[in-house]
Amino acid sequence: MSAVDDLLTVFRDYLLSRSDPMLGHFIEGFQWSMEVRPLAARDLPVVSYLREYHQPGNEPEASLFDALRNAAGRLHWAQTYSITDFGGDFLQKYGWVELFGTRGHFASDDMAGGFLLLGPDVHYPDHHHQAEEIYIPLTDGSQWSKDGQPFLPRWSGEVIHHPSNIPHAMQTEATPLVALYLWRGGPLAQKSIISGRTQ
Repeated sequence: MSAVDDLLTVFRDYLLSRSDPMLGHFIEGFQWSMEVRPLAARDLPVVSYLREYHQPGNEPEASLFDALRNAAGRLHWAQTYSITDFGGDFLQKYGWVELFGTRGHFASDDMAGGFLLLGPDVHYPDHHHQAEEIYIPLTDGSQWSKDGQPFLPRWSGEVIHHPSNIPHAMQTEATPLVALYLWRGGPLAQKSIISGRTQ
């Protein structure tokens, strides 16, 4: 079994082990047996934070974090935005990988799932998209805002739900953000709309 296959297994088992009702409803009926899509490995500067950060503890989130780090060099890391959206510094500290979905290492038209990485001292401004979304941070201390509300700290293992087209934003301080994400119910490859702009 490759490190990418192992990552999908740990990803699936982690989600199925959770007792959160919203998460359970979100993934209910999803078929985890998916065709492999051959993607070339692609690195990004932000992945260096994943390699350098050591997730403490023996929690399930730490096991998923370790599986992600073990597979990182074989994954196709990507960015949605360009330098004209948020600037060059943001791009140095931002990236994501779609583990499964319409562009991922495993093919699915029903749901997309993967990981978001943000380096330290990053502000990811308000944005929204048609797909309903769940995030689960694997690191502590990031700040999250939804629908224009004040930023609040979120912790490893928290389930964060963003309904369709609800603006949301994130920011980091000293600790990078590593977060699992799931998308469903909308275009799985849609570029998020930055609040106050049309695209």
